[in-house]
Amino acid sequence: MTLISTPFGARTTAAEVLAGVDLTGRRMIVTGGASGVGTATVRALAGAGARVTIATRNPAIAKPLVEESPNIDVAAVDLADLDSVRAFCAAWDGPVDAVVANAGVMMLPERQVNAQGWEMQLATNYLGHFALVTGLRTALRSAEGARVVMVSSGAHLLAGVDFEDPQFERKPYDSRIAYAQSKTADVLLAVGISRRWAQDGIRANACAPGQILTNLMRHLDAATLQALGVTDPDGNTTIPDHYKTPEEGAATSVLLAASPLLEGVTGRYFENNQEAPVVEGGPHLMAEGGPEAMVDMVAEWAVDPAAADRLWEYASTTIGDTTDLSGTSDSR
Repeated sequence: MTLISTPFGARTTAAEVLAGVDLTGRRMIVTGGASGVGTATVRALAGAGARVTIATRNPAIAKPLVEESPNIDVAAVDLADLDSVRAFCAAWDGPVDAVVANAGVMMLPERQVNAQGWEMQLATNYLGHFALVTGLRTALRSAEGARVVMVSSGAHLLAGVDFEDPQFERKPYDSRIAYAQSKTADVLLAVGISRRWAQDGIRANACAPGQILTNLMRHLDAATLQALGVTDPDGNTTIPDHYKTPEEGAATSVLLAASPLLEGVTGRYFENNQEAPVVEGGPHLMAEGGPEAMVDMVAEWAVDPAAADRLWEYASTTIGDTTDLSGTSDSR
């Protein structure tokens, strides 16, 4: 399979990706759109004319962004709360042209669980997004060409999904592996959608935004922050040269959500605005080159169709039926 390439690179901004693209009349949802890469994603899509709904746990934080543009609104949804996700889907009316599954939590230092007893990183990063996207299937289908963008991470290269104990109920909790597993699951969700919903005209792809200094790092300890190069030995913030701005980090998300260059593309993984080759994942990648070297590639376990099918069944069993919760009809 030939890898897809685009004229954009690692330093292209989201606005540059959408230059000349008219999204007027399109409706899009960005989870976690109130800060960081999510905010840059929202601004770029709204700036191109789309009506963008920020889906966030704390709508008050999004108020300044909503005030920037009549194309931006906000709705409450807590991805770690299944009832909240169901309520959001049930309240939605009309088509959805794109869902950018951007929200997430990273490397919680201790194992935490949500109200359903699910490990919090898997619950927020994957299971909540699974419930959201499946709950909006009718709304996506009615858009006739909708796209789902799963924002993953290069960290997925460290671990596949442990189907025997995905919630760390028996094995010792490892914050890094839990995060990596949840990000692999995000890629597998894109693969699963592409396998199941092609007849609905729904396309799904995954991407990594790259390394960016945002509040996603808020749970990292001082030693980890220093190892990543974002603080010096005195605890002062530094930004390594290879780190991106949020606007650069959002570029691949908006490429997948709205660029005509990706029309009809589904089930693939992109980074730095290019499709990434498949490699054998594993901890050796971190040992060989560290986080800076873990770019522009996707682990084979993250694009394995059999694993995607197995994970879909696991999520469906774990969550229960959330399909078609929106009040949307199949017409605009």
